[in-house]
Amino acid sequence: MKKMLKLSLVIAVLFSGINTYAIDGNEDYILHIIKENGNEVTFGLENATQAKLMIYDQDGTILYSENASGKDGILKRITFEDFPEGTYILKIEDKAKITKHEITVTYNKVVLSPKAISSVYKAGSAENTSVAVR
Repeated sequence: MKKMLKLSLVIAVLFSGINTYAIDGNEDYILHIIKENGNEVTFGLENATQAKLMIYDQDGTILYSENASGKDGILKRITFEDFPEGTYILKIEDKAKITKHEITVTYNKVVLSPKAISSVYKAGSAENTSVAVR
């Protein structure tokens, strides 16, 4: 009985780990913070060959906009030396979705959140979706 309980617990942990990995790895692109150095941030977008990058302030004013591209992904370095202290939004728009990440600028330091604060899929971008009807 104890062996069965232990085996059940191990299987439950294994499946929950696989499920978590599958959810995290199922993104259209993955944002990697490569380096945060003073007022400069370097990040990469894995699995993205084209994306529009925009930075907004708290009022929704666009402060930076660029169409970025790369053969095997996008590598980008942005300098925030002219940005006043505060919170900004990095909006990444590719062919499938629009994702927003928070950027915090403090005295001589910039922090880009690797976790998205919102992700919205565009209409018609879900190619491999199926719906079961009963």
